[in-house]
Amino acid sequence: KRFKALTTGHVIIMGRKTYDSIGKPLPNRTTIVISRTPGLQIDGVICTNSIEEALLKAKSLSREAIFIVGGAEIYALALALADQILVTQIHDIFEGDAFFPEIDDMLWEEISREEHHNGELGYAFVTYISKFWWAFIANIAKPKTVIFYTFLY
Repeated sequence: KRFKALTTGHVIIMGRKTYDSIGKPLPNRTTIVISRTPGLQIDGVICTNSIEEALLKAKSLSREAIFIVGGAEIYALALALADQILVTQIHDIFEGDAFFPEIDDMLWEEISREEHHNGELGYAFVTYISKFWWAFIANIAKPKTVIFYTFLY
């Protein structure tokens, strides 16, 4: 529900593998897919070959927040380019094969945390902002680049 509420009406950027796992463009969002395959075309999707190209295209389409929604390689590339990180921390341990890069507290400041419970499962919505001064100044003149990620611990 949170993902849908936050990203509806916005541009979302994802890698091709993440797109393939979803299988279609998400409704009421502009979807940009990053792929190494030159000339890739997917109906209803804008295809690019780099994170930089995807962000330039997204910023040409919208002055609103742009959401980076996966996968692991795209998160790693986008981390240095983002102004804000929105994380859902699930308080449990699950097996996985892809991981979000470590959030360095020298570069990122946690500004909010909302704890929730759904039956036995606890989770938190956590927001981080970049500590770089230019990130704040740049926000005046450009749309925010936001990473949206769910991880388990």
